[in-house]
Amino acid sequence: MTDDKNKEKPKTVNGGNSVILVGNKNVMSYVLACVTLFNKGAKEVVIKARGRLISRAVDVAEITRNRFISELVVKSIEIGTTTVQTDKGSDLNVSTIDITLSK
Repeated sequence: MTDDKNKEKPKTVNGGNSVILVGNKNVMSYVLACVTLFNKGAKEVVIKARGRLISRAVDVAEITRNRFISELVVKSIEIGTTTVQTDKGSDLNVSTIDITLSK
């Protein structure tokens, strides 16, 4: 059973930046996606996560930088909050993070 919100595939957004949405897969799956995107010529990769998965996104960025592509730098880190509706209809604030890695 798959959720549409849990599809973790790299996407290209305006300007050619590649985006990785961190979900419930293991950390190395996302690290491999980052390394693959950089090897295919991406200049920047944005790692996005929210809620409890923020720590996994930080792990992905650090493992990619320290173990695989040492010349990467953290270009920016953006944090924020989004409002999500629960099953009962109430609003819930969820933290978000966007980590931009650049060559």
